[in-house]
Amino acid sequence: MQSESREQILNTNFKIMLVLIISFVIISILLFKNLFFKSTYLLKNFGELSVNPEIAFTNNKPTFLEFYAEWCEVCKEMAPQVSSLKNEYEEDINFVFLNVDNQKWGNYIDKFGVNGIPQVNLFDKKGNLISTFIGKQDEIKIRESINNLEKEENPYKEIINAQFSIIQENKKNEVSPRSHG
Repeated sequence: MQSESREQILNTNFKIMLVLIISFVIISILLFKNLFFKSTYLLKNFGELSVNPEIAFTNNKPTFLEFYAEWCEVCKEMAPQVSSLKNEYEEDINFVFLNVDNQKWGNYIDKFGVNGIPQVNLFDKKGNLISTFIGKQDEIKIRESINNLEKEENPYKEIINAQFSIIQENKKNEVSPRSHG
């Protein structure tokens, strides 16, 4: 008898603990959802917030051009910093965001030799490429380069960090003999 009542108490305690743990996890996710999902949300909005590249290269303003992908972990890490830079400089600089998974931007990907993301290219107001950043970068480095865009003489700089994502080949629209059923 005592054994059965002890098992019932243990089962009841186990169920209570399980409900508490699940409740804690759900409440944590709800409270910290912005922290968990903010970077992904920012990346999804970059394309919508982007200046058209054709306009950016002809409106006599410096241009910040970022190649990114929504699946790129390094892009997600940098998204809050890039968003902060955009909010600070968007009056004076064009911000162009091109998703490498969108075939529409293939000519720009080829033109600027993009093979690792995120890749940020900074152009002066005449459209001259001044800096290329590949991979994860400190916000301070990018900010310094942005502040130097107004100088008349800017030697080209390429800054590569080992933390970047290799572009995955998009095979969604690839046609093969077997793809026709």
